[in-house]
Amino acid sequence: MSEDFRTIYKILSILQKSMDYEVVDIRRLSADNLDITEPKRKALLGMLLKNRYVEGFQVIQYIGDQTPNIEGLEGIRITLKGLEYLEENSLMQKAARLAKGIAEVL
Repeated sequence: MSEDFRTIYKILSILQKSMDYEVVDIRRLSADNLDITEPKRKALLGMLLKNRYVEGFQVIQYIGDQTPNIEGLEGIRITLKGLEYLEENSLMQKAARLAKGIAEVL
């Protein structure tokens, strides 16, 4: 799994776990916490929003800005599609670990 997909998985996992709380601790979605640059964080959050894995905030590109701006992030939530992504990728990771274990035995 590439680093970007690991980060996407981490973002969605954070949001899934935060479903138990009234408010999402958006500090957990900071570039530092995700161990990525701020422009990459904005780009990944924008992709997740555009593809309907998350909802509740806006991505706005102002004239002259190199990267988009994230506004209203405190309203971010995972969608059903995001939950499905986590489930599918969790199963694929388990299958990959199992296949790796079988190959090591052989």
